[in-house]
Amino acid sequence: MSQDTELRRAVSLIVEAGYQIDKEAFEYFKEALQEIEPDLLIRSVMAEVDSLPEKPLFVSRELIERKLRELRPSKRPPTLPAEASRTSFEPYAKDIESDLRVLSDPTNKISTEGSLENYMEYFKDRFRRLRKIMNSRMDTRDATTILEASKASSNSKVKIICMVSEKRESKRGIFIQVEDLEANTTAFVPSQNREVFQKAQRLMLDQVICVCATKGRGNFLVAEDIIFPDVPQKKARVASIPVYAALISDLHVGSKMFMKKTFQRFILWLQGRVGDTQLKNIASHIKYLVIAGDIVDGVGIYPEQMRELEIKDIYGQYEAAARIIQEIPDYIEVATIPGNHDGCRRALPQPAISKEYAQPLYESRKIYLLGNPSALSLHGVNLLLCHGRSLDDVISTVPRMSFQAPDEAMKFLLQCRHLAPGYGLRTLIASERTDHLVIENVPDIFQAGHVHMMSYSNYRGILVVNSGAWQRQTEYQREMGHTPNPGIVPIVNLQTLQVIPINFVSGSTRIM
Repeated sequence: MSQDTELRRAVSLIVEAGYQIDKEAFEYFKEALQEIEPDLLIRSVMAEVDSLPEKPLFVSRELIERKLRELRPSKRPPTLPAEASRTSFEPYAKDIESDLRVLSDPTNKISTEGSLENYMEYFKDRFRRLRKIMNSRMDTRDATTILEASKASSNSKVKIICMVSEKRESKRGIFIQVEDLEANTTAFVPSQNREVFQKAQRLMLDQVICVCATKGRGNFLVAEDIIFPDVPQKKARVASIPVYAALISDLHVGSKMFMKKTFQRFILWLQGRVGDTQLKNIASHIKYLVIAGDIVDGVGIYPEQMRELEIKDIYGQYEAAARIIQEIPDYIEVATIPGNHDGCRRALPQPAISKEYAQPLYESRKIYLLGNPSALSLHGVNLLLCHGRSLDDVISTVPRMSFQAPDEAMKFLLQCRHLAPGYGLRTLIASERTDHLVIENVPDIFQAGHVHMMSYSNYRGILVVNSGAWQRQTEYQREMGHTPNPGIVPIVNLQTLQVIPINFVSGSTRIM
């Protein structure tokens, strides 16, 4: 693309956003294109303008100069090669003090005994927590219990907060059996009410909802609307300085399909040894690396797995993983949770990966080993982190979901305000007395992995990121018709919550 074309495109982005650029700023911007990729500069400038309490009419030269200083890479000899160069690398993030806080971690709170009483307490706790969230909504604040609704006269309007216990679809509509802590009833969703009918089709069993209905005979209800707990529209918290986080998952070290060379290229990039000046500038701002589980491939996870293992015991797998992870620059904070392939119990919530299996990982470097799910604060930005095992259940159960767009399934979890709304499916859930899977605090970033497909989007002000994988397509995935896109890393600028996806596949490193 010629410089004139890039310049026209950049100015168009400014105008489309509702701003203008004065002559002095325009001339300076032309000069700046010699040093920095235009999209990166424009994204940074527009994020700054949008964050101002009073929006200016013009984008000024002063603002462009300031953002260019932040983004400008350090000067390097022009004769050095772009890939694997051992240039002087002066990372911006190295001089920034870490600001990582663990907001929640279930590791030391797990206490299940597996009794029937525990199961009953688990569902009661789930219902109470989600009912509290529902009661905070303006449109469900007047909801009552099923018992109170049963006392209402026929044809009166009622609202109940309830848990779905059964669902049956017919040509006429969908019958939903619901219950609360005192009683149960049936709600009918007519197929003629298309919008509500589609909502009912998306319901999973054990999901907590609010049903707005007309009272029929006895306890029978005709549903007029279904309301999910959902997250409110929010303005995300952002960092005050341009520090970045790399969000990854699903290394599967020990598998023959682990993309070792590709991951090594990622490590070299973090070290400032591969990539052009723009890519090295991005690497220099990375302060945090967050891993959403499945560091190793494990043993005995699925049938015939031994044939696909390069390292056939879990101890050796963690030793290999530790050797890789210790190469990450020491100024970068690393946090990880387990996945369903890691060395701990598979039922949710999971404690941190056990030292019994992963002692080398604990000794490799400073690393935050947390349970699944956990919540972190990174420079004031709140991140909700889970592996994402329940995405299998959502995608296979809820209409219009796909493994190619896991961020859509993650949005559904936010709408449910629960990380595993369906009980008794593929996702194992332990009978804890407290439901640690309820999304009580609304995050700024929601990260998951598991499905090996990097995708991201925004939902009501929350950045939703599925962080992909580092494992080539397995035989099982091939049989299921699932084609992953491994080796792509979503880098998040915590100052703007913008995502920069970087592809490390095919022997090169490039921004997508």
